[in-house]
Amino acid sequence: MTMQQRKDCQFKSECGRCYHNKMSTSDVSLPVLDENEKKIVNEFCHLLEKSKQLFNGLRDLPQYGHKQWQSYFGRTFDVYTKLWKFQQQHRQILDSKYGLKRWQIGEVASKIGQLYYHYYLRTSETNYLNESFNFYSAIRQRGYYSRASKEERPDLMVKKLRFYARFILVCLLLKKMKLVKDLERDLGKQIDDYTSTYQPEDQSEWKTVLSEIREFEDAHCTVRVLDHDGTPIVLSHRLTPLNTPPLEKGTPAILRLQEILIVGNSSEQVLKYSELTLDMFRMLQTLEREPQEDLSNQIYDASPAPGRPPYLLPSYMKKEENGDRNNRRENPHKYLLYKPTYSQLNTFLASGFKELPPTGIILLYISADGSPSSMKHGDDPAYDLGGVVTNARREGEEIIRTKKLGHLKEVHCLHPGDLYPYTRKPLFVIVDSDNSSSFQNIPNLFGQPVVCLLSPERAPPTMQDKHRRGNLFTMFLHDPLMAFCYVCNIYEVPVDLWDKCTGIIDKFMSEASKLFSRSKKLDNMYIQFIGDDFLRLLMLRFVFCYIVLILHRGFKGPNFYPTCSPLLPTDEILEHPVLYKVVLDLSTLVDNRTLFAEPGEGDLHGAT
Repeated sequence: MTMQQRKDCQFKSECGRCYHNKMSTSDVSLPVLDENEKKIVNEFCHLLEKSKQLFNGLRDLPQYGHKQWQSYFGRTFDVYTKLWKFQQQHRQILDSKYGLKRWQIGEVASKIGQLYYHYYLRTSETNYLNESFNFYSAIRQRGYYSRASKEERPDLMVKKLRFYARFILVCLLLKKMKLVKDLERDLGKQIDDYTSTYQPEDQSEWKTVLSEIREFEDAHCTVRVLDHDGTPIVLSHRLTPLNTPPLEKGTPAILRLQEILIVGNSSEQVLKYSELTLDMFRMLQTLEREPQEDLSNQIYDASPAPGRPPYLLPSYMKKEENGDRNNRRENPHKYLLYKPTYSQLNTFLASGFKELPPTGIILLYISADGSPSSMKHGDDPAYDLGGVVTNARREGEEIIRTKKLGHLKEVHCLHPGDLYPYTRKPLFVIVDSDNSSSFQNIPNLFGQPVVCLLSPERAPPTMQDKHRRGNLFTMFLHDPLMAFCYVCNIYEVPVDLWDKCTGIIDKFMSEASKLFSRSKKLDNMYIQFIGDDFLRLLMLRFVFCYIVLILHRGFKGPNFYPTCSPLLPTDEILEHPVLYKVVLDLSTLVDNRTLFAEPGEGDLHGAT
């Protein structure tokens, strides 16, 4: 007998003893199990314990890299597949002989939902969000946690609250806003019930979670699109064939966006229990394709009889089992980093760099507060111009800060020079910060394309709540029409008008795409990136943002406009009369023409 077999036997023996102890203390009238029933109960206990061990081991897996964790996820999915199928096939015996309760079934389903969500985070495949949603939805519809409050167990109530919080996050990512409202109300009632019954120490934490959800929902709905009956319409902001900008024939499309780092540390922005800032949430969706709701293989049959055969394995594993190992990833792989230390950020950057294929592009998006340099005139643009602070945590430097040492730079400040080693491969950088200009002069040291899109560093006084609503630059990259309405102080738009405005935005993107492809002065680094759908979309939305703000009378001066490196040609793209006209036509359509200056007016560019 192998060591593993001895462990399994020992576990089954312990499981059986626990079962008999349970029967002797709870209900001595229960019948004695026959051999078959014992076997079923022991096997269920074995699968349940093994699934818990594998699930708990997920937190020990490295958060970066692709290959280190996939086999472990595969084993975990496999055990949960067996467990789910087993409890379906033997529900009657498990109910009557083991005392299986509905909340225990809900806990298994909740773990599967979490598995899919974390698999989505690691692979960026949005279809797994739908699969996570379906498991969470089944838990709610079947009321698996409905009797949790009657069990007189505070830990069970906490599981129920966590279920609601996770379900809300998945619904937010899938833009199921009506359901978010319902779940938010349910969560509020459950928190009240939990706090009034147990007076727990964590009651303030749960109330903070609920408050953050409500604040986030309010901040996220910056502009509401209203149906004919006044009902808000939920819009998708992921990439679809309908919003993908056209690409001129003959344009090179060799490089593809493969690795993405989304970093958030904006101190004044609405933050959430999920460690996602509003800017991170928006950029995450901007860099994903719309998921396909093809879930025919999913299972939620709650009857004791066997339902459809469960198949919980992610699709890439299914295809590999069928011999298809050339499964092309639809979405670039993403890392979401909330307030990372410099060490953490550098580790994830290095991992993305390592995983990048020969024709791959790595994108770094940072939304963070700036750390301007105290030096008025620095000789080294790599480090003397400051950067952006990714984490405000101090690591003992205050202890060693003395007059003799002088001023110490922020430990967790990302400087432009920190990115120099990563320019050995194609690099696309987006910085949304009040010190974004520090990244304006990243050199092309290794001949690979390097492009930086940089936010304005100032905003008009009328937009000082921009941090709570998310940064304006990111809003333009996420939804240019929503950002346009926002700078025009329009917060509700009838759906018919929205559709007409969308047509004008599409026209702008089409015209701008042509200008990029036909420009004779455009830097070759842009040409190498424009073949990728996501990067093309971001570059064109950058141009739209620039033209809107440079024409808007409320934005005066270079610090109010976005910039980029290398510079885009002014006459051929950034100030092209065709693009000017499209923006002004849009302002006329929304009846805000007076907010925008005519091209050629003396104060168009403000102070220089």
